[in-house]
Amino acid sequence: MNYVQFKHVVLLTGAGVSVESGIPVYRNEDEIWTRKEMENFFRPDTFRKNPELVHDFYNKRRMDLKKIQPNKTHCHIAYLQDQLLGSRTKLTIITKNVDDLHEKAGTTDVIHILGDLNSAFCTICNIRIKCMGDLITQTICSNCKNKKTMRPDIVWAGEKPYHMDKIQAALDECDLFVSIGTSGSVYPTADFVNLAKKTGAVTVELNQKPSANATSFDHTNYGPASTIVPFWVDTFIHGQPDSALHPLQ
Repeated sequence: MNYVQFKHVVLLTGAGVSVESGIPVYRNEDEIWTRKEMENFFRPDTFRKNPELVHDFYNKRRMDLKKIQPNKTHCHIAYLQDQLLGSRTKLTIITKNVDDLHEKAGTTDVIHILGDLNSAFCTICNIRIKCMGDLITQTICSNCKNKKTMRPDIVWAGEKPYHMDKIQAALDECDLFVSIGTSGSVYPTADFVNLAKKTGAVTVELNQKPSANATSFDHTNYGPASTIVPFWVDTFIHGQPDSALHPLQ
């Protein structure tokens, strides 16, 4: 499989891409958050009831993210994008992750379908602003000047994922769809492989282990992302898995 065979590649990345960077387990005092407690931070009703608690949770995540660096997987995806620039092969990168590790690695134009931890938006005027520091309930919207209206720019339970029209257009025209580090159990992203296959795209899964929808893929490879993604990128670009061909090792 070589890039010259394809006109439009769509790459979807999930949590398995960032886990090797050491994304931490978040704790409440000295206790690990339970699954139920974690889920509360992804619900809009939790924010309405206790915005201070939710802001504190995301502020800590934002602070942690400043210290976390991209790993080999992020770097090889950035390398892939760089190598395809100027070629006849278009690359669309979609991520389910709210971190900025793709961008830190040098990747541009990443579509964040579930939002961006380093962004905030106003629930009144819907303006989005870069947010590298703390948000509090008294944060004033720079556009409409209201207080108590700024929230993390994260898609919470029951909310519509971002950029779906753009993503649908990419899936409609892609001839190669690659899923990296995703569970395959959360929609709408779990259905992307089937949407791509409807237009005849070749589909590839690169994952730690088979995902919930692994049988939908034409080709699969399993193992640590930092091992299998560099191998796939080298083969896709150079026709052979020779990492010495570029300085990312």
